[in-house]
Amino acid sequence: MDDIKENTLDKKTAIKVRYYRFRNKLREKTAGLSGSAGDIGLEIDFAALQKAEALFAKATEDYPDWVLGTIQQLVNLHAQCLSEPKIRHESFDKISHIAHDLKGQGGTFGYPLITSFATSLYRFSSMKTDVEDHHVEIIKSHIDAMRAVIRDRVSGDGGTIGVELARGLDEIIKRYKTRNTN
Repeated sequence: MDDIKENTLDKKTAIKVRYYRFRNKLREKTAGLSGSAGDIGLEIDFAALQKAEALFAKATEDYPDWVLGTIQQLVNLHAQCLSEPKIRHESFDKISHIAHDLKGQGGTFGYPLITSFATSLYRFSSMKTDVEDHHVEIIKSHIDAMRAVIRDRVSGDGGTIGVELARGLDEIIKRYKTRNTN
């Protein structure tokens, strides 16, 4: 095998390799911040960091109350779907926008189940088919699951309660799919 490599190398033309060394512009830009060009460490204002952490802790504490207001908007849109079937698509669009916002926030504030249920609601409410009565009930199931998470302050993965809520929602969605294909 070594003989083959030698023979093939002899037949090839010599290759020239150029090596370019680029300046580290990031290091130069941060040099004034830390005092020397070789050290790119930044000094941290711990008072500002503690203030930011306190604000985040307060926002996390207030999150369930804030989300209840958003869930109430979903409840109102659900009721509108029931009372005004002709504008269901408009209501579903609004539900989809609210769900999109919720899915981005739940995990940030310690409620990943809200993110999970909102993601499912977003996908479901974004569908581009005719909206029928059983579709509206799927929306209600998502709202009920999120309301239970917030009411009972089910943070993290929710343990057994979280598994049961997710399983219940999955069952309802499966029932919808079965009903839709028959």
